[in-house]
Amino acid sequence: MPAIALLSAVFVVGFEQFVQWKYGTMGIIGLLLITIGIKANSPACSSIGAVVLALMVAQPAL
Repeated sequence: MPAIALLSAVFVVGFEQFVQWKYGTMGIIGLLLITIGIKANSPACSSIGAVVLALMVAQPAL
């Protein structure tokens, strides 16, 4: 059981670092809003986070 918790924690931290590297601060804010919305059972908060991430992914590269 502790090994699964450790692996999931490593995966989450790695994913957060990838999002921050790829999409910057707004990507982390979007991911944070999704996480808070899921934990608080708030569809509005998680939807706003999903929209922020979708806009970050869909924008053309400069």
